[in-house]
Amino acid sequence: MKLLFVCLGNICRSPTAEVVLRHIAAREYPDLSLHVDSAGTAGYHVGEPPDVRAQEAARRRGYDMSSLRARVVEPADFERFDLILAMDRSNLAVLRRRAPATWHERIRLFLEFAPDLGTLEVPDPYYGGPNGFEEVLDLVEAASRGLLNHLRARARAA
Repeated sequence: MKLLFVCLGNICRSPTAEVVLRHIAAREYPDLSLHVDSAGTAGYHVGEPPDVRAQEAARRRGYDMSSLRARVVEPADFERFDLILAMDRSNLAVLRRRAPATWHERIRLFLEFAPDLGTLEVPDPYYGGPNGFEEVLDLVEAASRGLLNHLRARARAA
């Protein structure tokens, strides 16, 4: 299963989701074979590492994002990835505009996999305070477990 997480600039939310899901999957779902990546819908930060504040918040919880570099969603990503998970409705709309109609069913909101949270969007912490990065981590950890449970159930049914 190939998963792509997408936010605007690929320096806060989507790299956080990439690292958190990889970490939880390796520790708690070793039976799942996954390829995980992240990208942005805008090229503001291509080649840059994740935001320092995102890295610090992640590091406090045991996640290392230092090797990641921002990239932009490419046309080939729509075919390459089985599931493309947007962090918010705005990026979801951009992805659906860019994707061929045949791939729209692969594009979803990440927080659909954590319905108990009561929200469908991971807020952008870029212009907020440090608590925003902690909130992103809380949401991403919950949705990662929900997604991984979904993928495990799907694999068992196949």
